[in-house]
Amino acid sequence: QAFDNGFSDIGHLTCFAVKSCSNLAILQQFAAMGAGADIVSGGELFRALKAGIDPKKIIYSGVGKTEAEIREALFADILLFNVESPQELDRLQKLAAELGTTAPVSFRINPDVDPKTHAYISTGLAKNKFGIPVDEALEEYIRAHAMNNVEILGVSCHIGSQLTQIEPFLEALNKVKNFVGRLQEKGIDIRYLDLGGGLGITYNDEEPPPPQAYAEAIIKEMQNMDCTLILEPGRVIVGNAGILLTEVQYTKVNSGGEKEKRFVIVDAAMNDLARPTLYGAYHEIQPVKQTDAPLQMVDVVGPICETGDFMARDRKLPQVRQGDLLAIMSSGAYGFTMSSNYNSRPRAAEVLIDDDEVHIIRRREDYDDLIQGEVLLKLP
Repeated sequence: QAFDNGFSDIGHLTCFAVKSCSNLAILQQFAAMGAGADIVSGGELFRALKAGIDPKKIIYSGVGKTEAEIREALFADILLFNVESPQELDRLQKLAAELGTTAPVSFRINPDVDPKTHAYISTGLAKNKFGIPVDEALEEYIRAHAMNNVEILGVSCHIGSQLTQIEPFLEALNKVKNFVGRLQEKGIDIRYLDLGGGLGITYNDEEPPPPQAYAEAIIKEMQNMDCTLILEPGRVIVGNAGILLTEVQYTKVNSGGEKEKRFVIVDAAMNDLARPTLYGAYHEIQPVKQTDAPLQMVDVVGPICETGDFMARDRKLPQVRQGDLLAIMSSGAYGFTMSSNYNSRPRAAEVLIDDDEVHIIRRREDYDDLIQGEVLLKLP
């Protein structure tokens, strides 16, 4: 709603980034509000359709779309494929011709803009794997324009995730605007401009712009552009809405090094929330019950057999005891979607709280779930 309100003065389509939080009940909420979906796999397409999202509001990005995935999306009659390579364009033309249909495409151009975010979630630099360099994209548009089973509808870019400044978005948009002008000179009209997502949230001390300020800046730059703007927010919508609850199992102090090291060992682990391990990401942690206990410098760690299994390092927390509950904040985006069963650990339940109503939207996994689909050998 914040995005729809912010961009209400121009034609736009908000497509929720399914990768950030793919639970069916969450997607169902977005479908009910008229939102579309930004997907990057056949599984995400399956989820979006199951949740009731209109296929004509689905954008398919991703650098590695398989033939099977493309066929599924063509059958579903989605709005747009964001093409990320010349070979993908050829595959789309081939499969659309075989199916007797037309593939609606937008090319994801790589504007070579530094998003000033973590290197692993930077996607708009020339060295990144995503999209087609802006200097080479015109040739691919001209080639697509001559194809019988491809229809050019848009241009796309996405420069990264967890951006906390507006300037990189504007730099990318200006490069896209210039490119659209070059397309028009070649007689290629653009109906959609997909600016991607990436607007960040506050995990610690970041101060990202609110959606309204972001919208005002983008709308100002889009004056005189006759096309519909596509937005792909994910983290900014669900990130701060989610909390990972975990229970303290043990506390201990290891001595013998340069200084004593205090550990709070909890039942959540890197398989539940991978971001601290993967990105060194900060998540605020606080006791569920308020306490006046003295602060201690601790590492909050999980039970997985890797040193990299931590939720926080060198963090000041009130002294806790066995059985205390801790809340790991801002876990709504890239939490469960990046979780795994590493160490054969069943994954947590997901619970949706709506005012005073509580809904279990994913049951807790059990041991039988861990071996579903596996088959024992017939040994002699």
